[in-house]
Amino acid sequence: MKSQKICIVDDEPKILRFVSANLKSIGYEVTTVNSGEELFDKFDLILPDLILLDIMMPGQDGFHVLEKLRKFSDVPVIMLTARSNPHDKVHGLNVGADDYLTKPFSLDELFARVNAVLRRSQSSTEPGVSKTPIIRTGDLALDLGSKRCWINNEEFKLTQTEYSVMEILALNLDKVVQHETLLSEVWGPQYRDDVEYLRVSIARIRRKIKDLLPNKEEYIVTYPGLGYMLRSVPRI
Repeated sequence: MKSQKICIVDDEPKILRFVSANLKSIGYEVTTVNSGEELFDKFDLILPDLILLDIMMPGQDGFHVLEKLRKFSDVPVIMLTARSNPHDKVHGLNVGADDYLTKPFSLDELFARVNAVLRRSQSSTEPGVSKTPIIRTGDLALDLGSKRCWINNEEFKLTQTEYSVMEILALNLDKVVQHETLLSEVWGPQYRDDVEYLRVSIARIRRKIKDLLPNKEEYIVTYPGLGYMLRSVPRI
């Protein structure tokens, strides 16, 4: 099987050497760049399956790099930072990060986060599990085969993490999916109490739907303290 490609974006040579060497040791193909500018210059050559992105860099910081990246790519991104401020974590998730890892981190934690993000970004239907090819509610359609979403026949982009959330909700249309279930299935069992990840992803999905359907009712219903439900909406 072809090895998965990881790009590390960091201006600290020691971090680049340390993380790169250890990811290579477990079979990943690794490329390193020193800045967001270099990432964009080489992106079409690298075509990474995952990006590890430092926040504090000269020039464009990691937040600005991620905002720019999300305009043309949904490649999974794990943000690396020495800052432990929870507001930074929420901001990173808001601009499209899939996960957030605070320095210093252990190799076990790094490997677990990388494996989890790559696993859900490349997940396929499990044997024996049947999925309806297209699920529709109102003006919204979710194509489970191509993993794409449409509103009034116009595609709207979701990150791979956001799509995973939507897929679970769509497969449970009109049923409340508990926080713990969504977190465990999308991020992994170790995230079952990290509700902030889920709140930010739901908020981003809602904004994207509202951009195309500004005057319509909410498709995703919140059940405080319990979970979320994608509801059936009649198409007019």
